[in-house]
Amino acid sequence: MTATARRARHGATLGLVFGAVLLSGAAAGAWGGTPPAAQLRRAAADAVGGLPDLSGLTPAQAERLVAAGGDRWAAYYSPQDYAAFAQGLAGEYLGVGLFVDRTEDGATVVGELPPGSPAAAAGIAVGDRLLAVDGGPVDRLPVTEVVALLRGRADGPAGGGHPAGPGSPVRLTVQRGAGPPRELTLRRVLLTAEDVAVDHPVPGVLWITARAFTSGVGARIAAAVRQAPERGVVLDLRGNSGGLLTEAVATASVFLDGGPVASYQVGDERRELTATAGGDGRTPLVVLVDGGTMSAAELLAGALQDRCRAVLVGGRTFGKGTVQQPSRLADGSVLERTVGRWFTPAGRSADGTGLLPDVLAAEPADAEALALRVLGGLGAGTAPPTASPAPSR
Repeated sequence: MTATARRARHGATLGLVFGAVLLSGAAAGAWGGTPPAAQLRRAAADAVGGLPDLSGLTPAQAERLVAAGGDRWAAYYSPQDYAAFAQGLAGEYLGVGLFVDRTEDGATVVGELPPGSPAAAAGIAVGDRLLAVDGGPVDRLPVTEVVALLRGRADGPAGGGHPAGPGSPVRLTVQRGAGPPRELTLRRVLLTAEDVAVDHPVPGVLWITARAFTSGVGARIAAAVRQAPERGVVLDLRGNSGGLLTEAVATASVFLDGGPVASYQVGDERRELTATAGGDGRTPLVVLVDGGTMSAAELLAGALQDRCRAVLVGGRTFGKGTVQQPSRLADGSVLERTVGRWFTPAGRSADGTGLLPDVLAAEPADAEALALRVLGGLGAGTAPPTASPAPSR
C-alpha cells in the first residue's frame, strides 16, 4: 500500500473508529497513551466475547490483509499512529492549529485558528489559502491527507519517514487574497482539541456544535445545557466523524431520561446501551446532520430520532454502522478489523445507507437557517427571518 493510500485510510479510521475497546469504555482516558497489549486484548475480549486474536501477525502480513480488501474499515496503524490515535481520543493533537476547508474549486483554505496556536501567532488568518505543506501542493488533496501532513505523520513527507513530535518544523506556503504567496516555517506543539463550541444565534436558542466525541465532550455539553437553560437547543453534528462511544452515550443522557440509546451485535451476542436517567426530555431539540456525520455521531442522532426526542435537519448521514476490534501486534502496531454492527433503538442499521433527516435541506448552506425555523415551529425562541444570523463555527 502506498503512503498516500495509508494516509487516506488512517485519516478516515482515526476519525471514525468505533472499536470494541471503545465499546467497553477502556479507552476513555484510562490509558493516557498507547494501551498495553495485555489490557487491549483483555478489553477487546470482554467487549466482543473473545474473537480470534490476530496478534501473531507480522506488520507486513497485517498490511497485506488490509490491502486485500473485503473490509472497508480494516486498517493498520504503526505504533506512532496508534499513539496519535489514543492521544486524539483524549482530546489532544499535535499540530500548528490549522483547521482547513475545501472550496468548490478544490482550493484548501484556513477554516479556523485556535487562539494562541503557532499558526495564529504567525499571522495566518481565516480565509487564507494553504498552497503547500513542506513544498508539496495541497490543492485538491482530501482534507484528511492535508491534516496528516500538517500533523507530521510517520509516513508523510514532513516526517521524512520518522514520526513528528513537539517542536518538529513544518513549512507552509499560504496566500491571502490576490497577494503574493508567503512561506512560513512553524513548529508543532501539543494542542487541546476544542471539540465543543457554544453560541446563542437568536434569543432563546442554545447552539451546541460537537465536532467529535473525544474524552470529556459529553460533560461539556451537559454543562452548557445546565449553565444556559434556553427555550430550544440546536445540536450541530455536521462533520462529526465519531469517536468515543461513551461520550456519545453521555451526550444522549443529557437529552434523554434513561432508556435505550443503541444496541450492538458481534457474532451471536447483542448488548444494549442505555442513557442515564435524569436528562432533559422536554426542551425542544433540533439535531443538524450531513454527509460528514459518522459512526458514533450517527448512533446519537439515530437514538434521538427513534426516541422522538429531536427533529433531524440537514442531509443524509454518512452510513458507518459497524464495529471494529483492534489487535495489537508484537511490534506495538495495531490491526483493526470489522467484527459487527450497531443498531438504533428501533432496530435500524445505518450501515451503508446513513440516516435520513426528518427535514431535508435543499442546499447545505440552507441548513442553519432551516434548523432555526424548525426549532421556532417547535415553540422554541423566536422564529427567525429568512436571512437569520448563523452561529459562529
